Amino acid sequence: MATPLDLDQLQTFCAIADCGSFTEAARRLYKTQSAVSMQIKRLEERLDQPLLLREGRTVSLTPEGDALYARARRMLRVNAEIIDMFSEGDLAGNIRFGIPDDYAVRLLPIVLSSFQRTHPKIVVDVKCMSSEDLLDGMRTGRFDLIVFSQGTMHEFGELFRTEKMFWVSSHGGLALGSDPLPLASGSQSCYWRANAVDALNRIGKDYRIAYTSSNATAISSAVLADLAVGFLPESALQPGMRVVDDSYGLPRLNDAQIALMRASHAYGGIYDALATHIVGSMGNLEGHQTNLSDAAE
Repeated sequence: MATPLDLDQLQTFCAIADCGSFTEAARRLYKTQSAVSMQIKRLEERLDQPLLLREGRTVSLTPEGDALYARARRMLRVNAEIIDMFSEGDLAGNIRFGIPDDYAVRLLPIVLSSFQRTHPKIVVDVKCMSSEDLLDGMRTGRFDLIVFSQGTMHEFGELFRTEKMFWVSSHGGLALGSDPLPLASGSQSCYWRANAVDALNRIGKDYRIAYTSSNATAISSAVLADLAVGFLPESALQPGMRVVDDSYGLPRLNDAQIALMRASHAYGGIYDALATHIVGSMGNLEGHQTNLSDAAE
């Protein structure tokens, strides 16, 4: 009979894969770097496969390591579920949570306020920033859980909600009829910006990036002030925005994909409590959305 894999070794492997560094993984796991290296050596010997490529200070997954990663995470999740099954007492602790500020204005009052009422002993420290910054923060160990906008550049995380993207403008403004079309968007690394620009290029629509900000509130303000036209998912629409209908000839946008990502330690207990609440609450937001028929002219 094959000897079972060591869960501690698998958690160490996942931590290295998450942050791309033996040194950072050792810091997160409260181990010495030599202990981390020894665990990976033993895991590779156990599987008789190289799992990590070490090139200077850069660490990446081999094809074998990539195949192991998702399965190792599933094992860590099941382990946490078993521990929770036999645990007693109220959940308590701190969670470092990140969410894009595109969603924060509408979702934080709905999602986190209800969570705090049902889990008063769990303290959630929230940071709002762009998805790119949140993913960077996850890699560098600043978060336990994040919600982020998933797209073709980020084929990872736990996808739990898909929603339509809309072109938006101010009511009665001039920006929508301008040529070239002025756009308010995030930075060049923003997936929604790439989506919108690619769609406009496909139909040969002339445009210019008139307003750039990594702050969603600033972008919404530019749209509402008629400085530019924007593009937002349904759950990020703001009161007073006009949803642009098909009569203006703007191209269809790809759907927004919203995903949850966890640090390799963030399974079970307080982390599952928050993750389950987020997925359940955001999957049930229809009653809280802006009335699109009222928003469109």
